[in-house]
Amino acid sequence: MNPFDLSGKVALVTGGNGGIGLGMARGLAEAGASIAVAARNATKSASAVEELKSLGVAAEAFEFDATSGSSIKTMVAEVAKRMQRIDILVNNAGTNIRKPVEELADDEWHQVIDTNLSSAFMCSKAAYPVMRDGGGGKILNNGSMLSIFGSPWGSAYAASKGGMVQLTKSMATAWAKDNIQVNCFLPGWINTDLTIQARKDVPDLHDKILGRTPAGRWGDIEDMAGIAVFLASPASDFITGTAIPVDGGFSIAV
Repeated sequence: MNPFDLSGKVALVTGGNGGIGLGMARGLAEAGASIAVAARNATKSASAVEELKSLGVAAEAFEFDATSGSSIKTMVAEVAKRMQRIDILVNNAGTNIRKPVEELADDEWHQVIDTNLSSAFMCSKAAYPVMRDGGGGKILNNGSMLSIFGSPWGSAYAASKGGMVQLTKSMATAWAKDNIQVNCFLPGWINTDLTIQARKDVPDLHDKILGRTPAGRWGDIEDMAGIAVFLASPASDFITGTAIPVDGGFSIAV
């Protein structure tokens, strides 16, 4: 038996139409999982679905609003109906607003917290009974280096990602009895649209990251495929409540 085989499994990936989400969706698809791409931009999702189908698996797009509880419930129910089951949930939908703490507006704080953290809570809660009734499942939560470190430019983002680690631990302890493992992955500095913008917003960020990262490079979305397959597969059945950096050594460097 191949402990990394995901054939017959259905993975729901929020924000799966680009960036880290698409990198993880590709990895899951290459391991045999069918993919439900849940995101706001229907055009990007359609393109991602066609790419995933080319890997030889079933894939469908589902439009939803990550800040709306009713939209999330509807989306999860539709995925379960159209794809018959949900075995894997990747809570990846996210956003950031880079401003000093004193300049961040209240509504901007709530936008980041709701998109990054509250959506993971609501998606997981909606998927829980589907997984439980199906015999178990895997939930993968997208953390960050700012789950560990602080940043004067990322107060809401850091709060949401620190909260993601604690939410992961709480759900892991609550749902272990149902054979649901919940883990968090902490991406380092990965080349995505968000980090490209960060390099425009924050002076010297590119060189600072390279100087701090032992691997000597920024990560690519392909670097996220392995952690996705591992945490979604039987290979990690006795691992739950963890937060695993995928960062080229950034978090251990001085």
